[in-house]
Amino acid sequence: MQIPIDALSEAQASAELIELARLLEQADKAYYSEDAPIMSDADYDRHRQRHFAIETAFPQLRHKDSPSQRVGVRPSDGFGKIIHGEPMLSLDNAFTDEDVHEFSARIRRFLGLAAEIPLALTAEPKIDGLSLSLTYHQGHLVQAATRGDGRTGEDVTQNALCIEDIPHKLQGSGWPDEIEIRGEVYMSHADFAGLNDREAAAGRKTFANPRNAAAGSLRQLDAAITKARPLRFFAYAWGATTQDFASTQDEAVTAFANWGFSTNPLFSPHETLESVLQAYAKMNEVRADLGYDIDGVVYKVNRLDWQHRLGQVSRFPRWAMAHKFPAEKALTRLLDIDIQLGRTGSLTPVARLQPVTVGGVVVGNATLHNEDEIARLDVRIGDQVEIQRAGDVIPQILRVIDADRPDRPPPFEMPTHCPECGSAALREVGPDGREDVRRRCTGGLTCPAQAVERLKHFVSRKALDIDGLGSRQIESFYQKGVVRAPQHIFQLVERIRESQLPELAQWEGFGDVSADKLLRAIDARRIVPFARFLNGLGIRHVGQNTSDLLARHFVAWSVFWQAVETTSQSPQSDTALALMSIDGIGQAAVQALTQFASEPHNQDMLAALLNEVRVQDSAVPVATSPIAGKTLVFTGTLEQMSRDEAKARATALGAKVSGSVSGRTDLVIAGPGAGSKLKKAEILGVDVISEAEWIQMIDQIAG
Repeated sequence: MQIPIDALSEAQASAELIELARLLEQADKAYYSEDAPIMSDADYDRHRQRHFAIETAFPQLRHKDSPSQRVGVRPSDGFGKIIHGEPMLSLDNAFTDEDVHEFSARIRRFLGLAAEIPLALTAEPKIDGLSLSLTYHQGHLVQAATRGDGRTGEDVTQNALCIEDIPHKLQGSGWPDEIEIRGEVYMSHADFAGLNDREAAAGRKTFANPRNAAAGSLRQLDAAITKARPLRFFAYAWGATTQDFASTQDEAVTAFANWGFSTNPLFSPHETLESVLQAYAKMNEVRADLGYDIDGVVYKVNRLDWQHRLGQVSRFPRWAMAHKFPAEKALTRLLDIDIQLGRTGSLTPVARLQPVTVGGVVVGNATLHNEDEIARLDVRIGDQVEIQRAGDVIPQILRVIDADRPDRPPPFEMPTHCPECGSAALREVGPDGREDVRRRCTGGLTCPAQAVERLKHFVSRKALDIDGLGSRQIESFYQKGVVRAPQHIFQLVERIRESQLPELAQWEGFGDVSADKLLRAIDARRIVPFARFLNGLGIRHVGQNTSDLLARHFVAWSVFWQAVETTSQSPQSDTALALMSIDGIGQAAVQALTQFASEPHNQDMLAALLNEVRVQDSAVPVATSPIAGKTLVFTGTLEQMSRDEAKARATALGAKVSGSVSGRTDLVIAGPGAGSKLKKAEILGVDVISEAEWIQMIDQIAG
């Protein structure tokens, strides 16, 4: 049974966050990059809700590579790359009316709005398609890009020119010299049915749903294929622009229509929250008759000056939210339960279902998360189960239908030993005596599944990024015994020779050219950037963004690792306290680093690895403002802006925000009621300014 969040220990919360992050990352890759979802919208939203709720309850466990900080996935190598003028963010989700009321309340708190000041919102259908950004220069379409990872998208300009709803030249007047128009590429139900009929008649694979068909059609390397597909486009947003062209969201959408774009006829502005919720109910009623898929309603703050003030968190704008529709349901039978082993050693049960069509999509698998979830559902092989989905492939199991049948088998028992290496698979016990929800293999690097996956991570794009050394090569090298630890990669030639194996060029899949290319690629990574090296070590809770943050903070690997070792030996030292005070670095990450550093086998591995590679210092941030790279601390009560807005403004100007004052602090902004932090700043001689002086400073910087 899933443990209530308020009953989780920190260790349990940490373990569950890691596993949820893994599931969400896999789902994002399948959805955004491969156009072949592996998880239903309902299941995805449930995982993300759980992940966010745990992070909220345990903020010290939040790290910068969390799914809550990520949008989309890295663009495919098959397309050219386009950097968005402004990031293409995702949207936070609401599932109940209460969530929407809280969304409104958060905006009011952030902006400091009194109850009598109206908060006008807009409402529009959330189209189930593929996001697209169109750049117009002097009214002419010059490039088009998919969302990609939110910052860099795929160049699909030639394909976008094939879509009738996308104007090659803007109509009317009033458009900026350069502007990114954003919207959704989709396919109508009728067009989808016609496309699948043609694909089936030609003996080709049909598409699972209109969203997959639209995404697959737009992301074709041959634009002629895109041209033959019936794609459509709704415009609803914009990115970088050389001039303001509207003061409200409503005015902006009207401008899009005047410039020749199709905009959704259900878009509407609202003066009250009650009116917005009525619009949601109406769209839910009529969505079956629209002729295209929508999976919710998007709300946005109408005033653009308020949108600007609200800004964004790493993944979402604060001024917008998607209110999702309820999921669809169906009945099917559980055929089997398989066990999958993850890179961290976690054993995950997966339900194999009798394939069933739910909302036009055939589904056959569902994750059961862990043995507590299996016990909560009391689900057993052969059971008839109710499932739900909201738009894609893998459903959520809701309940068992025939639990009273006489021939029902005994409850499913989770294996107590790793299916890969036979090591004990245990549930860790936290400081509070509670068991972790995950059962993990204790084999570590002795477990083939974990060792191979950790080596794959070490050479992956986000880590050392060794060209030509992928999953297949790592598996082959591991099986032959020549690569069992990271340092062995840089000793490949010697280890092959010592194993009395043929030289690499004679191996299957290699030749003189490919072997030489791989060895050159390995040598090219003997000098590796700090952040990539740290991320590559695969330390729990220390992912890409946390590694980036630590690299920017410490600059030199030697300084950083000395701080980690000192913290490991003296957890209460000033060095340890300074490490944990870095904004964005939680206690879980610090504990994981110190535990890693204290293990003798990790010390041996790291020493051997550092004999093979040199860790390159992180670049010192370029000063783009007077406070760029400086460490700031806010204390006391801020009266002219909320604490969240103040931190957001500081971060946007390149500053680092810390929660405690130390000798590394450059500036303290003190409001009324400032206490111990202000006193410590005065003792240390740190510069202190008032909130009014802070606002004057950032206004001058902003120009």
